[in-house]
Amino acid sequence: MMGFTHATSGAAAWIAVTGALPIVTSGAYPLDPVGVLAGAAVCAGAALLPDADHHSATIAQSVPVLGRVVTGVVGELSGGHRHGAHSPVAVLLVAVGAWGLTLLTVPSEPAGTIAIGAGIGTAALTAFGLKARGFARNWFAAWVLGALLGAFIVVFAPEQVAWFPLAVTIGFVAHLAGDLLTTGGLPGLLWPWVPRPPEVLRPMPVLNRLWLPNGYVALPLLGDTGSFRETMLGAALALYCFAGFAYEGLLLVGVDVFAGW
Repeated sequence: MMGFTHATSGAAAWIAVTGALPIVTSGAYPLDPVGVLAGAAVCAGAALLPDADHHSATIAQSVPVLGRVVTGVVGELSGGHRHGAHSPVAVLLVAVGAWGLTLLTVPSEPAGTIAIGAGIGTAALTAFGLKARGFARNWFAAWVLGALLGAFIVVFAPEQVAWFPLAVTIGFVAHLAGDLLTTGGLPGLLWPWVPRPPEVLRPMPVLNRLWLPNGYVALPLLGDTGSFRETMLGAALALYCFAGFAYEGLLLVGVDVFAGW
């Protein structure tokens, strides 16, 4: 799945879990409009994190030199693109890492404790998401906007920090779900053990599309990465996000268009 579709799916997943839009949101983890809107930006960026194992991913271009160094190291440690960084092990590590960032705080007399770690994480992930979706023309603008949101969260709305680890984890999982729907698939739940199908099963129709010869598993409803079907899904998710943003934005100013339903 392409980076911009991943980012859109992350934002859509967050709105679905936390938003208040009637009928089309689950309300599994209801938040106020600030949490929904800010979390969607974080979740969109987090949906790009698994591709930190690829030298040409969005993250690789985020910071000159350092971006490529980081993605190169992640790629080496994880075994290459769509290996360890696309596994349940990575989900666990990222979830713990995101939680750990919330513990990185700085005491401040006038403002109380400032969650600097979550602020930096919010800034970086927001920048990734904005650039992937083309909402920022260049990386400088993306980082400035990300920094502004990060500063707002930790200084003016510190209670919002509580959802940061969840947003990162949901975004990461949304990425894996997207890749599972393509023909490339994922290394499966048992990574680093990736069992390959027995020779006798490999020619079987349907099964050979679900359990690939390299041991990966797939549910290739979208076809190849960048396919027309992926484009259509991305467009539908973008419309869903727009509706969710609009509704939450109106709630933020005290307008509930569905009041009384």
